[in-house]
Amino acid sequence: MLHNTDTVIANTRAWLEKAVIGLNLCPFAKAVYIKDQIRFVVSEANNLDRLLDDLDRELLLLSAADPNEIDTTLLIHPKVLNDFLDFNDFLDVADGVVAEHELEGVLQVASFHPDYQFADTEPEDISNYTNRAPYPILHLLREESLDRAVAAFPDAADIFEKNIQTLRQLGHAGWAALGLPQQTRI
Repeated sequence: MLHNTDTVIANTRAWLEKAVIGLNLCPFAKAVYIKDQIRFVVSEANNLDRLLDDLDRELLLLSAADPNEIDTTLLIHPKVLNDFLDFNDFLDVADGVVAEHELEGVLQVASFHPDYQFADTEPEDISNYTNRAPYPILHLLREESLDRAVAAFPDAADIFEKNIQTLRQLGHAGWAALGLPQQTRI
């Protein structure tokens, strides 16, 4: 199934609005979304070298950008790393790219994937859905912004546990009722 950039971004926005913001899975997301400070980038990469080129470019762009203009970047790559285990292995490479650009302590990479699975969980455990998105996504975050957000949120350490509780209460039927874009392979 082919999707154009507009469709990929629309599906990603729907997921952000209905799941991440709508379920308050990330209490920091709403502010940057409303202020239009999220950069949505759809990679056309169909191999790891091209994805690395896109990651290089986006890390450098984000580090140089005014945070009031671009606070965070979602690098969506629907054509590569669709296998979760390959994606998960690639995260070490992504962290290495951050280090290579001497951006440790400045930027970090978070991750979302259609088949996201935490260690020691079954594939369909509802807790995995905290990090499930319609496409593989590398989320490039400013550590300074994250530190500010955590300082402003009194129970930041409890977010993960609250998310699991929210999803367990919601259940698979509730997740399906959100009407999120389905896992999409390109």
